Amino acid sequence: MEAPTHHILVCCSFRATGEPQGICHKKGSADFLAYIENELVDRGLDNVQVSSTGCLKVCDRGPAMVIYPENIWYGGVESEADIDAILDALEEGTVAADYLIG
Repeated sequence: MEAPTHHILVCCSFRATGEPQGICHKKGSADFLAYIENELVDRGLDNVQVSSTGCLKVCDRGPAMVIYPENIWYGGVESEADIDAILDALEEGTVAADYLIG
């Protein structure tokens, strides 16, 4: 297996006990995982890894995503259209400024 060029982390608000309890989870971030995976395949981005995470501690900006290795933090990701804008930026080598955190 070749190392991924990018890694997308999707906050799913898991706590140490394994229970999802935060804002990202309550706003449906776990539902985005399948959509992101399908979009990556459709776009031919086979070298991008997607993972769900524990709480990323930006609840006031959730749902949140992080793209590595660039360390780009996105917040307010609440729809498939938002994800599309972020993936468009990833493909273009830019950032989706409307969703940037910090």
